[in-house]
Amino acid sequence: MDGVFDILLSASFWAAALRIATPLMFGVLGALICERAGVLNLGIEGIFTAGAMAGWMAVFLGAGLWTGVLVAALTGAAFGLIHALLTVPLGLSQHVTGIGVTMLATSASYYIYRIALPNVAAPPRITPFQPVKIPGLSDLPFLGTALFQQTPLTFLALGLFAAAAFILYRTPLGLAVRAVGENPAAVEAQGLDVHRIRIMAVVTGSALMALGGAFLTMSAFNAFFFEMTGGRGWICIALTVFASWRPGKALLGALLFGAFDAFQLRLQTQVGAAVPSQVFLMLPYLLSIAALCVIARRADYPKALMVPYIKGQR
Repeated sequence: MDGVFDILLSASFWAAALRIATPLMFGVLGALICERAGVLNLGIEGIFTAGAMAGWMAVFLGAGLWTGVLVAALTGAAFGLIHALLTVPLGLSQHVTGIGVTMLATSASYYIYRIALPNVAAPPRITPFQPVKIPGLSDLPFLGTALFQQTPLTFLALGLFAAAAFILYRTPLGLAVRAVGENPAAVEAQGLDVHRIRIMAVVTGSALMALGGAFLTMSAFNAFFFEMTGGRGWICIALTVFASWRPGKALLGALLFGAFDAFQLRLQTQVGAAVPSQVFLMLPYLLSIAALCVIARRADYPKALMVPYIKGQR
């Protein structure tokens, strides 16, 4: 028991939790924006992979790290546009289209990687983002190590959550996005284009999802390899429900999962071979499922989620 408390009271543990949570922060924020507008985007897993590969490939070919981030975001936006055009004006199944986008994005990423690097045995390395020490804040006891010695993409994710919360709840644009997910007919009655707002939301959300993949190859690691997303996209879909489609709770959910994952890694080293490693690997997922089961019953989902809207329909 003392070992457990030692882990939980360690600044390095919370620093690792925040680092592990960062790709989930990008992903759950992107999913939240899409679903707030009434569109379920199951293409998230493939968009994660495409963002990871595109951002890394840009840097590997000589671009700067922030240019790689931009390339990843544009790649995610492109796949989001495909999903949006098929599901919003055409009204195709959001489930089927999303799975199709995941398969397309994943397969295209692997194909391009193999075509660009046909004879590579080990993944080539790049120089990733390095942790940034904020003068004064980084030297604070506990908080300095836990919060203020992260890479720039982690600070970007936290800043995007603050911006998204402000836009969604304090601006006319945010009101329009939330309204098309609740009552699109009322939005159209106000003279706004429901399809345009939904497409914009899906493209923006998909760009954010791709940044989660870019974090993996350009911050957490320094290379791209197959299956590196590890199902994080699907976790983000579950975290969106856990958060009841609210940015603050979405951030909390991502941090909780990051803490669960960081905890199992440290607990595994303490227990050793006494318990099979697979038990520890599934621990954060089991805890997430348990939390989801408790919260999902009370989730206040957008009323028009997954409901196609035909212009002029009442």
